[in-house]
Amino acid sequence: MEYVKRYIEELMDLTFEMGPWLILGFFIAGLLHVFFPDGKINRLLGKSNMQSVLRAALIGIPLPLCSCGVIPTGVSIHKNGASKGAAISFLISTPQTGVDSIMVTYSLLGIPFAVVRPVVALVTGVFGGFFTNKNDSHNPESNGETISVAENKKIKNPFTEIFRYAFVDFLQDIAKWLVIGLLIAALIAVIVPDDFFASYIHNDFVGMLIILMASIPVYVCATSSVPIAAVLMLKGISPGAALVFLMAGPATNAATISVIGNAMGRKTLFTYLATLIVGALLSGLFIDYLLPREWFTQALHTHQHEHGLLPNWLHVTTGLLMTALIINIFIKNMFKRFNKKKPQFNLDITGTHVFVRG
Repeated sequence: MEYVKRYIEELMDLTFEMGPWLILGFFIAGLLHVFFPDGKINRLLGKSNMQSVLRAALIGIPLPLCSCGVIPTGVSIHKNGASKGAAISFLISTPQTGVDSIMVTYSLLGIPFAVVRPVVALVTGVFGGFFTNKNDSHNPESNGETISVAENKKIKNPFTEIFRYAFVDFLQDIAKWLVIGLLIAALIAVIVPDDFFASYIHNDFVGMLIILMASIPVYVCATSSVPIAAVLMLKGISPGAALVFLMAGPATNAATISVIGNAMGRKTLFTYLATLIVGALLSGLFIDYLLPREWFTQALHTHQHEHGLLPNWLHVTTGLLMTALIINIFIKNMFKRFNKKKPQFNLDITGTHVFVRG
């Protein structure tokens, strides 16, 4: 019973913590849908070349979107005409850092970490996008053709269309996978003990592997990952292992993995995960063995794991709003399925009797 209580609490905490970023991500997806039609996205990010991939990474780095907030935005730019490589570049680079997390990183971990994080986000984003385009068997420049005719029509009321697309149409596409990811993430949060990292770290590289495996499926945003990394470093993990957490934690979680796999395919998901895993490990090894450790062990302060930049009421309100929107989607889907299963008594039979002569 205690585990059930903890599970519900973790699920609520995750939902509330993700609320503002999910709402922001869906809203940005709505903005992109209205103000960046498929033709424009196709011109900027649609080609399967390094220029589109680099543009996507550079656009994503300053955006304050975590791995969950970036889900609707990243998948949306792909649906609106961006190549898979550009979308993956955006999905890799954006959640690792942002203007807010860079400032927090500077304040807690010092200038070296604040410089390394966006550089690593750029490099991994570009490499991930490059390999995605290289491995994609489809023609990425044809993405724009998959957009429905309705999306290419002139929009009468842009303001209304932003919210309709963001919180109805697009939410419909990923609500199921988002919920599945949340349920898995909450389960992992309950099962994995709080002292898991410190208990099994006896070697720097082993520490990186353990933190990597534990970080990939769970949710943590780029900003809130900074105080956690600082505390872990104070407990003895290497700066490289801390960087692995700062990369893998914000860039991946169960929700992101499930949505990318569903929206872009298993091959693209494999490239996405492989880029992050290899990139995180190589970056951690580079810091630990090729750069002075003292650069990264200064300015450490312990802080609680919380979103200091946003008030608690905002997390609760947006979390409840997001929950209500998803429940609304599920209820609509249930009614649609129920209506489909009903026996159809259409007018064709009646019409047949009308035209039959006595």
